[in-house]
Parts: sequence; C-alpha cells; structure tokens
Amino acid sequence: MHGEYKVPGGKLVVVDLDSRDGVLRDVTVAGDFFLEPDEAILAINGALEGAPADTDAAGLAARIDAALPAGTTMYGLTAEGVAVAVRRALAHATDWNDYDWQLIHEAPQSPALHMALDEVITAEVAAGRRPPTLRVWEWGAPAVVIGSFQSLRNEVDPEGAERHGITVVRRISGGGAMFIEPGNTITYSLSVPDALVQGLSFADSYAYLDDWVLGALGDMGVKAWYQPLNDIATEAGKIAGAAQKRMVADDGAVLHHVTMAYDIDADKMLDVLRIGKEKLSDKGTKSAKKRVDPLRRQTGLPREAVIERMIASFRSRYGLSEGKVTDEEMARARELAATKFSSEEWTARVP
Repeated sequence: MHGEYKVPGGKLVVVDLDSRDGVLRDVTVAGDFFLEPDEAILAINGALEGAPADTDAAGLAARIDAALPAGTTMYGLTAEGVAVAVRRALAHATDWNDYDWQLIHEAPQSPALHMALDEVITAEVAAGRRPPTLRVWEWGAPAVVIGSFQSLRNEVDPEGAERHGITVVRRISGGGAMFIEPGNTITYSLSVPDALVQGLSFADSYAYLDDWVLGALGDMGVKAWYQPLNDIATEAGKIAGAAQKRMVADDGAVLHHVTMAYDIDADKMLDVLRIGKEKLSDKGTKSAKKRVDPLRRQTGLPREAVIERMIASFRSRYGLSEGKVTDEEMARARELAATKFSSEEWTARVP
C-alpha cells in the first residue's frame, strides 16, 4: 500500500506499507523533508511497525512522538503528517496526479445558476460521468451567498440588499456569508472524487485541497497560509474563505469552493451583511473592514491576470484540459436554479 500527503506549509511525506493480520508491516517512510538525526527515520518506521491497522491518525502520531530520539528536529515534517500518509495508504487514497483534470471557465452566470452548477457538476463527478473539475466562476450579478445552515434574517439586511440591487442565495455547503461583486471577487470550485481525500479528517481536507492555491499566490508574491477551519490568510488579513459539501451518492465526491476578495467595497458590505460583535471578537479585530485584505493591493495585478496565473499554476502541477458544461448538465442546472436556488423555500429555509 502506498500513501502520500503534503504537510500544509511543509514537505511531501510518502509511506509504503503492508497490512497483515490486522497490523502494519514493512513500513517505510520517505519524502523530501529534512530530519535530524538520521536515526530518527528508523525510529519513525519502528514506531509504526506492528501498530494496529485501525489506529487513528492521532494514535499513530502519538506512537511516533514517543519513539523519536531526544533532540529530534523536523523540517517540513510532522508526526501528524506521517500519520495522515499512513491512513491514506490504508484507505487506498488517490493522488492529484492520478486524474485527468478538466477546467470550466465560462461566461458570467446568475448567482442561482452558480449554486446549481456546483451541485450538478459534483454529482456528475460522483457518478463517474465527469472527470475531476476545476470551475472558475464569472459572476453575472452582485450577490450575498449564505451558508447552508445560516439564518437569513441574522445574516442579511434585506433593505440594504434591495438598496444595492443584491441577490441573496443559499449554497449547499456550510460556512459563513460571502459578499460578492463581479469585478471584485474570484471564486472557484473543485469537484473531486471522494478517493482524493480518503484518510484525511474533514479539517485536514481543507488544507489539502487549498494547498495548490497557496502555491499560486506565493508565485504572485503573496505569502498566504491555511487558517483552520476554512480561511486563507496573510499577515495583512483574510483573503479567502472555503466551504465543502460531501456527496454520498454513487462512489461519492467532494465539492470544495473558495471565494477570494480581489477588491471590496467595505462600506457597502457592512450595509448589506449583519456582522455581529461575536463574529468579530473571535477574529481578534474590532472592525469588519480589517478582516479582509484584497488581492488587488497585495498582487498589483488585474483580476483577470490573477485568475490566469492561478489556472496556470494548477495546470503546471496536475495538468488541466479545457472543458465546458455539457448541454445536459446546463439543462439540469437551469431547472435547479429555478425550482430550488431561486425559491423562497430554499433561501429562507433557516429564517
């Protein structure tokens, strides 16, 4: 069995092992990390050898920590990262490079249609009728997108939304509200087979699926990192928020979508969103304006150039062919947009 895991902000960990009679055998840990002293790698292998195969990641990491020689130093490596690689090997997880990725980047769509396309495309990936897909959104209208479990009245000021001509839609994933203006927002979705995140905890899957975009931002001079559970942050503030939805039909798939602030009209946002003191307090700031630091300032690049560089970075890592929404997918999405995502019943399902 073979498992790989790139430690967030660190290096690649590769584990080869067997499982016999319910325990781990012939464990070999490798990767492009740095580790001192040399015998520490033998201690890691030894700690895993003979471990019950059903040991969770936390238990495996504890075994590794207990076995490390005094004074061990890890660079780009953690005991938790090794443990995750082991769990991925046992779960027969796939890797990014195991797939032929497809890009969808089409004309602007309405907010409700974007919600529907996420659901339809991810369901198609789950059914095996579509390859794993990176979809870059173009917004046809300003919007507020609220999370699946948020209260509409608690999150949005209806008078402010009407005053600024903003459509309110509810997505199928959890998380918080997103304030969208077409020229100021970069949004993308990843629709991936469940096998890609096998062996990862829900929290770990966010970091794993966000890793490529951190590299893309780094290439543009933006030092960004994953901030649990679902933010992408820099020293100047948050620049993006992610959300996920697991599809359980067929072989399963994961929808992971991210909204990034290229620029922002903070006054308008505050006129539309009801951002409470409690939400601000856990971010360590007194002003909602200080929570977001747009990419326009940090990169100095036009929005289109930022998107082009993100796509190029993904393509250089994993390959990416041009694709499109099929006629059948679009027909289903339009129906869902009309019957579900534009309906009061769905949008106000949590009043």
